[in-house]
Amino acid sequence: MWKMVRRAAWATVHLFVAAAMAFGMWIFITVLLITAIGTVVVVGAWLLPETVLLIRRIAGAKRSMTAAWTGVKIPEVYQPLTGTMRERFLKAVRDPGTHTDLRWMVAYWFYGALLALALPLWPVGLIVDGVWCGLLRREAVVLPLIVRLADLEADWSTALLKPSPQAQLTARVEELAATRADAIAAHGAELRRIERDLHDGAQAQLVALSMRIGLAKRAYERDPETALRLLDEAQDHAEKALTELRHVVRGIHPPILTDRGLVGAVRALVSSSGLEVSLDDGGLDQGVRAPAAVEAAAYFVVAESLTNIAKYSGVTRAEVRLARVRRGLRVRVWDEGRGGADESAGSGLFGMRRRVAALDGTMDVSSPVGGPTVIEVELPCVW
Repeated sequence: MWKMVRRAAWATVHLFVAAAMAFGMWIFITVLLITAIGTVVVVGAWLLPETVLLIRRIAGAKRSMTAAWTGVKIPEVYQPLTGTMRERFLKAVRDPGTHTDLRWMVAYWFYGALLALALPLWPVGLIVDGVWCGLLRREAVVLPLIVRLADLEADWSTALLKPSPQAQLTARVEELAATRADAIAAHGAELRRIERDLHDGAQAQLVALSMRIGLAKRAYERDPETALRLLDEAQDHAEKALTELRHVVRGIHPPILTDRGLVGAVRALVSSSGLEVSLDDGGLDQGVRAPAAVEAAAYFVVAESLTNIAKYSGVTRAEVRLARVRRGLRVRVWDEGRGGADESAGSGLFGMRRRVAALDGTMDVSSPVGGPTVIEVELPCVW
């Protein structure tokens, strides 16, 4: 009984807020209509985008309220209102998200009025169900009705506020275009990095090697000791060139991933990080492996995260978790450092996000000042 009372109490609060929002909607729509009729074309053209932005905030508040009751987040898809006044006006008019919000507002203007009728049910339910359940030991009748009304209101709001297929398709196309641009930019940056590493590292060592061998050949007959010294130097340059080449190869695709798999490669990272790292591999070393591109992205996320922790966090402990999820592979890196990680500060987070986005993955970073810092990445793949 007490569980039902608490649930009904929360349902009453939900319905009360919904009824208050509906009342505010009546006033808002009335003012909006008067403004639309009473203003000239130029003022109306300037006012419309600002009004649409206000409607988006109202609809966003309702989405959050509904998600708090149902536990299911309602996606929000809008086109950014940027550019000249004419461009902002056309985007506001043509945006499918605007049509969805207006449809919800009009419907809510009607069914929101019914919510106020349910508010008196709360005291009635306490009296009737209290007597009904307490004295007669029967099941509650009125309080469950309040909960069902709150569920019904949330279902209607979810159905009306959910983006249309057209809006979702438009947003998806824009997201893929941005992801493709990021992937091209990341590919170009990677090529420039490889070229720079080869030019400044391996190529310089190979040039020095060639020079030492040429000098040794010329000095071999007249000064064998100098020739041997030059050959020793040439051998040192050859070893350095090989080291530089290995470094470049590891930057493209770490060979350890091919040899040991993701779990083995991450274990090697953990052991060489200089940190006390708790690793939960999620049993990824058993069963089907993820695609090579997904493993490489996950490896670089862990490597960059551990490097950032060692450099900036001020702590020596971290936690790394790998897990199979329904959509693919999840990577979570956690530390209790000083926090305040900023993607624009050159900490490598932007590069990580771009690498993840190129595979259509998601990356969430939580790093309030004072910590903790949590980086969670999901990379889609089929197991």
